[in-house]
Amino acid sequence: MNHSTVEIPNFETLAIDLNQHITHIQLNRPKSANAMNRALWQELGDAMNWADRTPEVRVVVLSGNGNHFCAGIDLAMLNELIDESITCEARKRETLREEILGLQKQLTSIEQCRKPVLAAIHGACIGGGVDMISACDMRYCTEDATFSIKEIDIGMVADVGTLQRLPRLIGDGLMRELAYTGRDVRGEEATTIGLSNQCFKDKDAMMEAVFGIARAIASKSPLSIRGTKQVLLYSREHSVADGLDYIATWNAGMLMSDDLKVALDARRKNEVPNFEN
Repeated sequence: MNHSTVEIPNFETLAIDLNQHITHIQLNRPKSANAMNRALWQELGDAMNWADRTPEVRVVVLSGNGNHFCAGIDLAMLNELIDESITCEARKRETLREEILGLQKQLTSIEQCRKPVLAAIHGACIGGGVDMISACDMRYCTEDATFSIKEIDIGMVADVGTLQRLPRLIGDGLMRELAYTGRDVRGEEATTIGLSNQCFKDKDAMMEAVFGIARAIASKSPLSIRGTKQVLLYSREHSVADGLDYIATWNAGMLMSDDLKVALDARRKNEVPNFEN
């Protein structure tokens, strides 16, 4: 099922399509190993906001075109972050802080997108690429995938999400090892430590499996999937007691939906439920 009536945005650094309620967002700077220039940062946030507000989108698959997923921040952009035309040192640093917060916001848009985002990673996933996938719901990789928190090797502290999100995925001690050493983690190890859900022999096998998982998610109640993501995000930042109170209030408002009736009726008739977006 193609969603021909949905207006799909055109981007300079991303390729997007929408099919069977799944939108595939590809980082599309293959000649630069999908390094993140200023346009890519902005467009990634715009694409996630589009996916969030487009009812026909139920799941997002994020991948990289070419030989690599993402080589991290474009070093040319890194050199431009400090505005040397500002003479006051405090104002220069304030401007830099706002730049960093702006970059954080673009990647946080992945996390805040109400639709699940599945990252499919092959080749290099370095620096900002790790920040990016840390904000996704799930991660899948190929055997040749190479993950590295590379910021330490260029004399800086990772500042757009890795140090905040990755410890929750792989644990504190291992996180510190990777952040302090900048060493490479290959696909099989990434899966063993919990950075990746599954590891595949090659990109074709990975993409086939990831889209299979995406189709399974897209077949569920969209309202319930969105709610599950919201509740998971809330519970991550709060106590168990707070999380239980939150879901009680959530379901007090959302439980008696049309989706519940559709799902129960389909189960009784042994049919595939057909949900509204």
